[in-house]
Amino acid sequence: MAIQDDVENVMHKIRVKLYPNYLPGSAGKYLARTDNEATLSIEQVCASLKKRGGFKGNYKEVIDHVRHFFDEVAYQLADGYCVNMKYFSVYPNINGTFNSEKDAHDNKQNPVDFRFRILLPLRDLARDIKVEITGLADGNAYIDEFIDRDEESVNGIYVPGDMFCIYGNKIKIAGDNPDCGVYFVPVDDPSKAVKVKRIGENEASMITGIAPDTQYLLNRIEIRTQYANSKTTFLKKPRSIVSRFVLETA
Repeated sequence: MAIQDDVENVMHKIRVKLYPNYLPGSAGKYLARTDNEATLSIEQVCASLKKRGGFKGNYKEVIDHVRHFFDEVAYQLADGYCVNMKYFSVYPNINGTFNSEKDAHDNKQNPVDFRFRILLPLRDLARDIKVEITGLADGNAYIDEFIDRDEESVNGIYVPGDMFCIYGNKIKIAGDNPDCGVYFVPVDDPSKAVKVKRIGENEASMITGIAPDTQYLLNRIEIRTQYANSKTTFLKKPRSIVSRFVLETA
């Protein structure tokens, strides 16, 4: 009789930290956020494909092929096709409403975006992921989420001119130093940071405003403030709070 060992395969692990739950009306004191600042590029994924995945082909050629593939995917999406990529599908979506079949399309009233639909192989993969809580996030000031309200994108993309919401801890803009404010900072040239001119709500856990245009593709969010969790006492010099994530200009 064969002996069969019941061994659990450790497939994947995601490390998270817990952040205070600022969402109104939701249960629980904390929200989990992945404890990883890195965003992998095509080159890095292809390097892993060759090193970890055992790919035997030419590294530079596979990068070129992947880039051509995604260029073609974008072309087909722009022609209205849904593209099935095994783990998820991508499809174009037209927002807003129309009054009749004679209405002309307006990019502002009916912007086109793209939606992702998770498919069965990726849902199956998610069941094998172990989540490890590494502790509470630093209680000092931090930026947790950036949401483009028009695109409903979280820590992903933003469109200049759209309204945004920044959630975090101790991020309120306060103090008389002229440098205090919210900045969009280009990753490739931080000296070209653009200060947000239109700020709406300005609270310790949330700031709203209108996104500026930096003329750069990739940007981080930086808040400079003298806020010290007090209405009367401020820091002598502004401190800088920088997002862990990078936003892509749409």
